[in-house]
Amino acid sequence: MARRLWWAVCLSVLLVSAPAQAADKLARLVLAGPPAAVSFPLVRMIESGALADVAETVEFVLWRDPDQLRVLALNGKADVLAMPTNVAANLYNKGVPLQLLNVSTWGMLWLVSRDPAVRTLADLKGKEVAIPFRADMPDIVFSVLAEAQGIAPKRDFHLRYVASPLDAMQLLIMRRIDHALLAEPAVSMALRKTQSFPISVIAPELHRGVDLQVEWGKTFQREARMPQAGIVAMGAALKDPALAARVAEAYADALVWCGDHATECGQAVARHVPQLMPEAVADSLAHSRLEAVSAQAARAELQFFFDRLMAKDPALIGGRLPDDGFFAAP
Repeated sequence: MARRLWWAVCLSVLLVSAPAQAADKLARLVLAGPPAAVSFPLVRMIESGALADVAETVEFVLWRDPDQLRVLALNGKADVLAMPTNVAANLYNKGVPLQLLNVSTWGMLWLVSRDPAVRTLADLKGKEVAIPFRADMPDIVFSVLAEAQGIAPKRDFHLRYVASPLDAMQLLIMRRIDHALLAEPAVSMALRKTQSFPISVIAPELHRGVDLQVEWGKTFQREARMPQAGIVAMGAALKDPALAARVAEAYADALVWCGDHATECGQAVARHVPQLMPEAVADSLAHSRLEAVSAQAARAELQFFFDRLMAKDPALIGGRLPDDGFFAAP
């Protein structure tokens, strides 16, 4: 009799608690990012099921240009969104509900050239340079650095703006341009493609000419790195600080995994972003400065970076430095 009563109690507890647990689980969680290193951990989180216990479906959505990014942000189409840090600040200052969770991309910008003698920005004076994403991160960093070195970008260079790093890469490969500002993994893609048959028959020899992170360090007497991109909490992740913290932790773990398993990471990313070669993704991990640093811990470096952008054009970050609400609690 006692045993039957004990089992009845256990069964009633299970019947009551199971629906409550299910109710706490989200139906869908959307992670979104560009075809760049900042998204690699998001892909790993999807493939490893890192957030399977908090959502029935966890989905990765790709954005390919700044316009698509802003549509996702303004329409609330993502819960976690990888983006350049200045775009995050700009959106926040315009009233878009978001919080920066971390900065993970500290260096992935290179000037790639057909000329092995190109080693500084000054070496490109009078040359045509292809630059993706006009008025966004690559263009901003290039202009800030050039101006700090006494170079007037619009006067001293012939700037050719293109839609994306992959478009700039194609111009290099087809010999329609000699110099281009590229972000990883487009750099590694260009180098891979020009060394492969049959493209190598017509493609130029390309070189990593200028590491913009090194230029940043030399120009401003700082470490050779910049807080370029990270992830922000929106939607469900913004409403639930515990979920946001869980996402940030899973992202940091996934970033370490990608660094330790470059080949497997490349294969996973290529499954979700078919235009990227798995070998190039693996190569890019060796040439990108990647570290998941909480928004609070990165605040001082972000402020220095934002100050340089403010000096160039306050509109780049929405007119003012973001306040305390921008930085998620650690």
